Amino acid sequence: MEIKVGIQYVNREVVVDTDESAAQVEKSFADAVSNGAVLTLTDNRGRRVMIPGDKIAYIELGEENARRVGFGSL
Repeated sequence: MEIKVGIQYVNREVVVDTDESAAQVEKSFADAVSNGAVLTLTDNRGRRVMIPGDKIAYIELGEENARRVGFGSL
């Protein structure tokens, strides 16, 4: 699932492609914003992105089962 996070006073948004469910991301986001904690997202390659909860402007969640484009086998 693709997640786009807007950060206050930053022109570009942070884009993370993750295997986490939308419910998990929403819960992490709600906890980070309400408690002023750090939102931690892990991408498909195992890298972690940490964003201060009080600096998040918005979050956009993509489709959970997005169709892949390419010539790979099914």
